[in-house]
Amino acid sequence: MIPMHYIPNTKDIEKEILQAIGVEKFEDLIKNIPDKFLQKCRIKLPESLSELEATKKIGRMAGQNLDTDSMVSFLGGGSYDHFIPAAVDFLIGRSEFYTAYTPYQPEVAQGTLQSIYEYQSMICHLMDMDVANASMYDGATALAEAAIMAVNKTRRNKVLVSELINANSRKVLETYLQTKDIEIQYLPELAGVTDLRKLDALLDDQTAALLIQSPNFFGNIEDLNGIAEKLHANKSLLILSVNPVALALLKTPGELDADIAVAEGQTLGIHQSFGGPYLGIFTAKKDLIRSMPGRIVGETVDIDGKRGYVLVLQTREQHIRREKATSNICSNQGLMALAATIYLALVGKAGLKQVAKLSLSNAHYLAEKIAALPNFSMAFEKAPFFNEFVIETPVPAEIIVKAALEEQFFAGVDLGKFNEKWKNRLLIAVTEKRSQQEMDDFINFLSKF
Repeated sequence: MIPMHYIPNTKDIEKEILQAIGVEKFEDLIKNIPDKFLQKCRIKLPESLSELEATKKIGRMAGQNLDTDSMVSFLGGGSYDHFIPAAVDFLIGRSEFYTAYTPYQPEVAQGTLQSIYEYQSMICHLMDMDVANASMYDGATALAEAAIMAVNKTRRNKVLVSELINANSRKVLETYLQTKDIEIQYLPELAGVTDLRKLDALLDDQTAALLIQSPNFFGNIEDLNGIAEKLHANKSLLILSVNPVALALLKTPGELDADIAVAEGQTLGIHQSFGGPYLGIFTAKKDLIRSMPGRIVGETVDIDGKRGYVLVLQTREQHIRREKATSNICSNQGLMALAATIYLALVGKAGLKQVAKLSLSNAHYLAEKIAALPNFSMAFEKAPFFNEFVIETPVPAEIIVKAALEEQFFAGVDLGKFNEKWKNRLLIAVTEKRSQQEMDDFINFLSKF
């Protein structure tokens, strides 16, 4: 066994450390590890490089990445290529925001606390909900935490989940719940939306909540009118997962009488960044505030009557006893929440509605043109959609995705990666960034198949 060196200790220093610990050699420290897992020979590393050489090499490697800044993107499935004003990155890059971790001491973190308070206020307006926490890791973890919160609040152990929640969120949800003795029952898909006719048969006195996403994973808008009333009659909760941009046009969670509403906040001024960091939006009705995970910033006045900000609720395990915490989530995405706050302040209510309208009209233009191609069709012709839709492809979608990269397109998401039955389905998303020329070029590309 040859030890790998991570710190620049000399042999003499290593010997001194080992003697102080009370062992003769490094291998004595890892003798409880089974032999089959140990590296027997020295790893063959390339020759060392100078800082200049290493920087150039890493730069060349990074240059091989394909991103949505240099290519036209129709990718969706939970992450979207929206325009981000330059002011967002400039402001979140200021040292007073960029270096702050968490506001443990409110008297010296007033700026951070105020930005979180503004974030909470804007999110409450956007979602039309009573309270918002100081954010979570991403939409997937927010949804999982919402399910746990509903179980804790209702003291029931079953959640009903739409099969059409985001496929990645579904995996996170199952991972979170598998150790908590919480049963998951799925509502099946029917013609691109959730078959809510099954709801009555599945509701019982152990049902804590229904988790449903709209627009769903296929991009289709669910008909949720009257669902909350049915759930509340059973003393169950309605948990909605939504697209924040779509709320500028669609009914809000508040209008649908949701008890808990979550979202992936990446669409609000946050770069796609190969998958993160993102922003978990978490909101609820006021009577559920003490069951919420994370923390909440409130406004108060000091001894002199001046406005100030404090953590009014901090039910996470870093602040209180672990057994009393509502969640073991160890941080919020404060910087990402700030990005969303700045974005919403810059675009405003009218601007967000314009982003939503452009995304909607662009998506419907592209869907109509693709459906008119001889070998393509809409997978769900009757289902209404916002800015994302599924097409049936004449060849496996994987082939189209790979060919599109050669033409400088991200063609969309190959749904075959999630289900073999969907291998001839392509999920396409369109935002306000896509020009008619870009969409027409994409249509011409697809016409070759």
